[in-house]
Amino acid sequence: MGDSIINEHLAGTERIIKSEGHEATLIPQPTASPNDPLNWSPWRKYWHAFLVLFIVGLTAATSNDAGSASDAMLDMGISENIENIGAGVLFAGIGYTTFLLSPLPALYGRRSTYLICLLSSIIGSVWFAKSRHATDAIWSQLFVGASESCAEAAAQLSLSELFYSHQRGMVLGLYILATSIGTFLGPLFAGLIADDDRIGWSWIGWFAVIISVVTLIVFLFAFEETTFNRRAVLEGVRVMSSNAETDNKKEDWSRNESEPQAVEAASNMVDKPKTYWQRIALVTPSPLLKGIGFKQYFQMLFQTLRVFSFPAVLYAGLQWGAQDAWLTFYLTVQEDNYYDDPWDYGDTAVALMNIPTLIGALIGCVYGGWFSDRFVEWKARKRGGISEAEDRLLLMYPAAIINPAGLMLFGIGSGKGWLFPKLWAAYVGLGFIGFGWGCAGDIALSYLADCYPDMILEGMVGVAVINNSIALIFTFCTGIWMDTQSLSQVFIAIGVLSFFFFMTTLPMHYWGKAARRKTAGMYNRFILSRDGQ
Repeated sequence: MGDSIINEHLAGTERIIKSEGHEATLIPQPTASPNDPLNWSPWRKYWHAFLVLFIVGLTAATSNDAGSASDAMLDMGISENIENIGAGVLFAGIGYTTFLLSPLPALYGRRSTYLICLLSSIIGSVWFAKSRHATDAIWSQLFVGASESCAEAAAQLSLSELFYSHQRGMVLGLYILATSIGTFLGPLFAGLIADDDRIGWSWIGWFAVIISVVTLIVFLFAFEETTFNRRAVLEGVRVMSSNAETDNKKEDWSRNESEPQAVEAASNMVDKPKTYWQRIALVTPSPLLKGIGFKQYFQMLFQTLRVFSFPAVLYAGLQWGAQDAWLTFYLTVQEDNYYDDPWDYGDTAVALMNIPTLIGALIGCVYGGWFSDRFVEWKARKRGGISEAEDRLLLMYPAAIINPAGLMLFGIGSGKGWLFPKLWAAYVGLGFIGFGWGCAGDIALSYLADCYPDMILEGMVGVAVINNSIALIFTFCTGIWMDTQSLSQVFIAIGVLSFFFFMTTLPMHYWGKAARRKTAGMYNRFILSRDGQ
């Protein structure tokens, strides 16, 4: 049974446990090259992972802190409707900048995306700090949103290049954790700043500028390029540079007819280590880059549109997008309702409401990350070492109950004006919401990466476009919906929607492998076309 599964060569169906000694199989296959990120020393891996996670948390924080300046905006004549438009522009900036920047890592190296996004963060944060008019409140969010685009796809790609596939759940769990910390602590600290009369609300933007500038300097000199042409090494081929006059050239590293011998020759080859300045170059051109890559950029941009035909991309985008949509609802209620009777909260008290959500998200990240990896390994051992990508989806079913229950608890408690001790139920609801946030994205993104491991960047780009489009739509609907119905009615409705979205896991779990098998040819053609083969 196990051999027949492996002989399919179906992405997402892998032997992750060796029969002997129950050791994990290393996927992707490591090489002997010193330039292979998988061969980096632990401290070097962890340092680069920390930098990636830091920029994920930073951009998530700056993208969610504008609401803390709501009172100051109202004092300047900037209405809540304008702020909602700014939030919509922010989501558009995140999703569609992710799409527009998607060819850059392949053509010019991973560093280019991070540096561009940090520059965008500086511009957007300065503009926000100096906001005086409605146009400032709206268009500053476009740049702030664009800055988070590096956290939507490039970050997952960078992390996947540092660790093996059996560590994927843990790694993406840390990614979701960093996103959660930024999403929930960002408004908390911004609220504390806005509540401090000694510095004022504008320092929400100025602190973001200072941190972004320092981060940009660190990335310029201490974040290395992780691009590595693993396929060329393992297939015994060195891909030479291309330019306007020359087409793709290949220099054989091995002429052995036997593939195992070719792989052995490639893995045993001593590849010259890159110098420090090569590792931190602003641009690391692809060996297939022709000229400045203008035509290739648009070709790759158009090709990326094909990811929307993969069911796993649609599924992951729906799950992550739903969490972004619910985020808009409960943050809006916190900011619009809890300042008034019967609670009369100040900025600090409202900001502290993010603590239970963060705690729930932390638990969700452990559940969807570390625990899901252990669960997948356990399922594989029962199957003779063979893992199916859909194994991870079983863990979505508990979240399908917990997350909707949290939305309903918080909405009913807020709508009925519960006070302590009954208000603790609403805070527990926020914890349940955080749990769904923490595990839904982790499990769905890990599933996508398991299904199409060589298409992580493009898959995550598709997810970013879908999830931010969903969030954009719900952002404009939130105010209208809550004006026409009570909070209890609204949150019961989105609780039902949340349950429905979670339960799309059922058909994906049942037919997911069939979908992978049906899209296998399309997936392989996509990879070959992207890699110029």
